[in-house]
Amino acid sequence: MEKLNEICNYSKGDAANQEMERLPPLFEEDDSSDRFSSSKVYDHQLDALFQDTTPPLCSYEHKMQELEAIESQYFKLIKPPARSQGGMASSEVSDQRKLSTDEVIRLGGERFIKSRSLNSTKGMLESTHPYAGSFMGLLGQELKDVQLIENLLLSSEKVAQQQFDRSRKLLDWCDALSSSSGNPIQRIVYYFSKALREKIDRETGRISSFTGSGKKNEHDTQGRIMNTTMTRLSIYQKLPFYQVGHFSAVQALVDRVSKAKRVHVVELAIRQGVHTMILMQALASQPEPIKHLKITAVGTGFEKQIQQTGGHLKSFAESINLSFSYNVVIVEDMLEFNIDLLELNPREALGVFSMYGLWSMIGQQDRLESLMKVLKSIKPRVMVMCEVATNLNSPNFVNRLIEALFHYGAVFDSLEDCMDGEDEHRGITESMYLGEGIRSIVAAEGAERAVRHVNLNVWRKFFARFGMKEIGFSASSLYQAKLVAGKFPCGSCCTFDMDGKSIKIGWKGTPIECLSAWKFS
Repeated sequence: MEKLNEICNYSKGDAANQEMERLPPLFEEDDSSDRFSSSKVYDHQLDALFQDTTPPLCSYEHKMQELEAIESQYFKLIKPPARSQGGMASSEVSDQRKLSTDEVIRLGGERFIKSRSLNSTKGMLESTHPYAGSFMGLLGQELKDVQLIENLLLSSEKVAQQQFDRSRKLLDWCDALSSSSGNPIQRIVYYFSKALREKIDRETGRISSFTGSGKKNEHDTQGRIMNTTMTRLSIYQKLPFYQVGHFSAVQALVDRVSKAKRVHVVELAIRQGVHTMILMQALASQPEPIKHLKITAVGTGFEKQIQQTGGHLKSFAESINLSFSYNVVIVEDMLEFNIDLLELNPREALGVFSMYGLWSMIGQQDRLESLMKVLKSIKPRVMVMCEVATNLNSPNFVNRLIEALFHYGAVFDSLEDCMDGEDEHRGITESMYLGEGIRSIVAAEGAERAVRHVNLNVWRKFFARFGMKEIGFSASSLYQAKLVAGKFPCGSCCTFDMDGKSIKIGWKGTPIECLSAWKFS
């Protein structure tokens, strides 16, 4: 940990001045049975990726009845204040803690469910709600935030029902009370409202298609990730869960190769290589340091930036006296990637590192399958991967939007707590990364939807087809996770949950990313 600031600062360097046999389908898994669902299902316009292994999607009405029968998990939070025997209202509400973004979204969802019984938007835009008695404990701004979420959900329902004029009226109300510079709820509603308006324009023919093709969108997304070096490093230094994931992932890989003299790591998404520097430092500081580390960076573009990352890594290796080599494998199409490109040496302990390296291929499943076949053939000791913990790939539009609300809500909440509102990097992150992600998830369909994420259960089913088995994390990895989180002023909000043998890293209990380790049987 002492090397953390040195590693991050070193990675900055001059980077600010530089551009740095077909398997059954599975990836349309819809794992949002505890959320809401829509009556309209949109086709991915792809071969049926991974077949749903969950029960068929319930109709909207059936799902609403099911949810209405469930007592709110926030009953104690939102119940009316208790009265003493003397008839005075309890003062406990005034001392009530501030709601998290996740809690506001859940309360907005509860109001949304109840408001559907009105069968009309009449009264929805008024500050007095027929169910407001259930929310007497909320402060003024929190009540407005709950109403914002409620009306955003109502608007998404109207879009799914093709009631576009009603949806626009609800979005007008949302736009009046949201902004890109408000609190976390106001900011996420701002971006979701923009995305819903674009979806309406697409559905009504005002715009013909999402900007660019699916492949171009994915390429542009990866390009933004590669080229905003300073923003990425700023986020990395201030938000705990990214460093937590990196340090824990590195420890998991080191645990599997620590006794080897020569180590070869295949990197599927090296980017600026900050996590690679952590790995280099860990291997160099062992009681018996390795003799040589080889990194092979694999990509389908951005060769210049990947080569620049290699230059930084070579300089860093010299500074810690580590024998190091760096290879770059760039293929135009992942179908071209093969074992002969990796320059394997039987004396090397082989590992695979994938930090957000697979999600971009979910929409190109033949590429993902081809990659996994190559990885299986090289027989690595371990493959460590980190991906988004949430399923944001449902073919069901409303389900996808709601899952995205929870995911992005937690991320916006973390930015609020960990970064100053005037920080330019926070603004860039929200507009460029998060805003564009929301836009893709909500406004685009089929091959045009570039941003796709699936949860751990889907990855498990996919990896099982390649004989991959989940392996647990050592006590050292878990210790690293908690140690790193504790170094941040807001680290207490970073949460950890075990999901089988994998670790879900979240914010105030909402999972954001999932760290897992695998071996090929």
